[in-house]
Amino acid sequence: MLNLKIILGSTRQARFSEKLVPWLKETAAKNADLNVEVLDLRDFPMPFYDQPGSPAQVANGEYPDATVKQWAAKIKEADAFVMVSPEYNHGYTAVLKNALDSIYAEWNGKPVAFVSYGGVGGARSVEQLRQVVVELQMLPVRAAVHVQAPWNLMDEKGDLKPGSLDSYAKPLDGLLTQLTIVANKLKA
Repeated sequence: MLNLKIILGSTRQARFSEKLVPWLKETAAKNADLNVEVLDLRDFPMPFYDQPGSPAQVANGEYPDATVKQWAAKIKEADAFVMVSPEYNHGYTAVLKNALDSIYAEWNGKPVAFVSYGGVGGARSVEQLRQVVVELQMLPVRAAVHVQAPWNLMDEKGDLKPGSLDSYAKPLDGLLTQLTIVANKLKA
């Protein structure tokens, strides 16, 4: 059984990522090989990285900040990740960058996939994320889900319109298939 962590890369109010979580969890749950847990960065209010040395020099998850230690323990449990990220000004969020930068060894050797959203489906944020995760010795899979103009997928109450994510079902299935194959090979 693979331990999949879905990371919500935004902490702002009324974030679209919350609307994607039930869909992501339901789709991933169809795969009996996946144990899915959502990690919300709101639950891990880490300080912006301010340590004198690199997290790569920290042994056995002994980070000085208690919240960073909790984050590191959750990341260490995982066999694979799906990072859900909006695109802000052609990039990804500062809070996600901080979550990536605050630890190191716990990311190493694990596959990651991306679900993004924004004006061009968050594609520019994913391109930047791919560069960063490679430096963390992770393996980004090729498949990604890019939700175009998410504001058009919601009704006047801010709820998803029925069927608004249907066109993304096949790309998500492909993403989860690739991620599962790679995670199993890396775990072996």
